[in-house]
Amino acid sequence: MIKSIKIGTRSSKLALYQSNLVKEKLTSLLPDLKIILVEIKTKGDKIQDRNLDRNIDKGFFVKEIQEHLLDDQIDIAVHSLKDLPVENYSDDVTSIILKRGNHNDVFLSRNKKKLSNFDHTLKIGTSSLRRKAQLLNINSDLNINDIRGNVDTRISKMLNGEYDGLVMAAAGIERLGLKEYITEYFDIDKMLPAPGQGAISVEIRKKNNEMHDILKNINDEETNLCTHYERSFMNELGGGCNSPIGAYSSISNNKKKITGSILSLDGKQVYKRSLEKDISSDINIGKLLAKDLIKSGANEIIKNITIE
Repeated sequence: MIKSIKIGTRSSKLALYQSNLVKEKLTSLLPDLKIILVEIKTKGDKIQDRNLDRNIDKGFFVKEIQEHLLDDQIDIAVHSLKDLPVENYSDDVTSIILKRGNHNDVFLSRNKKKLSNFDHTLKIGTSSLRRKAQLLNINSDLNINDIRGNVDTRISKMLNGEYDGLVMAAAGIERLGLKEYITEYFDIDKMLPAPGQGAISVEIRKKNNEMHDILKNINDEETNLCTHYERSFMNELGGGCNSPIGAYSSISNNKKKITGSILSLDGKQVYKRSLEKDISSDINIGKLLAKDLIKSGANEIIKNITIE
């Protein structure tokens, strides 16, 4: 009988919030369980002077935590799913996914201006190539600059005038109680989120059967399935966590649907399409949609991004 659990997590406010959420869910199942949060610095936390381009190391924000898991220094690892590489880090690790939070991106600005009021004179900060490409597709005149740091740091940089606006994940802003800074929400017609955005992944060693039996009680099957399709879409296209690839999948009225896109870095070329199948079908709609886009010529964008 498991009496204690060590949860591996990054030390940012958002990471700790998400790990504490997992802790609360486990405590509600097993009130006598002792749960300890183990804060681990990742390469992404240590290197703050490097922009998050498409060539960053796989697992930039998760690798050290995963290593602690495989070395038995922690029992489970909590991550933002969108930070996890689509390739398995190890065949000895599996995961469960919590019910998803808000999947959308949001726009924040100092003076409550909407994106439609921005031009080249106003500076927008984002660390994501996906967001940058979609912003430029909306308005090629926008002045978009790289920004690093956790949620609080980025908002502070905006408030002190370094940036006029920011594009960030809605889930992180909402989880930290910072909705007051949101100017507008982007729906998926305007900006597709990163695959897995808004979802929390809990990794576990496959051999730890007892722990898996506990964690399966907090797994959300629909979120798990939908994010699997999104990440399959990205993997089939050959993209990584910071590629200009967006995807969102949902289930409604016995139908499963995915919308996916890939853009050139300047936002001028965009391949975007949706696919829907009956929920009873065992077809991986993410993989199928990616293959359809590649047949339509999206592979040329992928080749150009790789070369640049």
